[in-house]
Amino acid sequence: MGRITETIKHLLIINVLFFVATQMYGEQMYEWFSLYFPKNEHFELWQIITHMFMHGGFMHILFNMYALWAFGSPLEQMWGRNKFLFFYISAGLGAALIHIGVNYYYYNTGMSALMDAGISESSILEIINNGQYNTEWYSIAGRATIDNFLGAFNTPVVGASGAIYGILVAFGMSFPNSELFLIFLPVPIKAKYFIPVLIALDLFSGVTGYSLFGQGIAHFAHVGGALFGFLMMWYWKKNQFNNNRWN
Repeated sequence: MGRITETIKHLLIINVLFFVATQMYGEQMYEWFSLYFPKNEHFELWQIITHMFMHGGFMHILFNMYALWAFGSPLEQMWGRNKFLFFYISAGLGAALIHIGVNYYYYNTGMSALMDAGISESSILEIINNGQYNTEWYSIAGRATIDNFLGAFNTPVVGASGAIYGILVAFGMSFPNSELFLIFLPVPIKAKYFIPVLIALDLFSGVTGYSLFGQGIAHFAHVGGALFGFLMMWYWKKNQFNNNRWN
């Protein structure tokens, strides 16, 4: 956790510029660059990348950018610019893939339940594309199923958290005995213990719906970024590829 490296600096600048533009243009920025569900009329292919540079508020971008600097700088110093950037973007894409996959499950579960009750898919899509829903759907499929269905379709995801969870995993695997000091727990915890527990808590929150970190968090995106980060690190180490620099 030393000096800021060049790629980290550029990523910080891009994220800050997106954040400032969002404060200026508001909903239009979210509509253009957040990651929407692929069946939502607001979805665009570029959102798979651009959502990584969008944030929902000051504390959101502050914590993400601090983690990017603190855990990403040692990795860039070790790997070089190109390898770090490849890893970072790949983890972010993996996070988006898992998030969309889980949302497809919620969407298909809700849609199938409503269609089995005799409601046509086209009429359902017409309603939810207008940001509406029918309260009678709850009696058909249950509150949890319909809430997950509507949330998957209507709620866009923003933030670098998925990519950063990949960075956390890479840091933990590369520097397992590094001691981390947490604001809410002022005792040192080794990275090899703290990071798996953090991911496990996100997985718990995603599966149960009981969020330990607050509402509006894409827990499965975090888990997806961590999973893809682990798979890349595992592959690189297995193939003795981890120590090679890409300058």
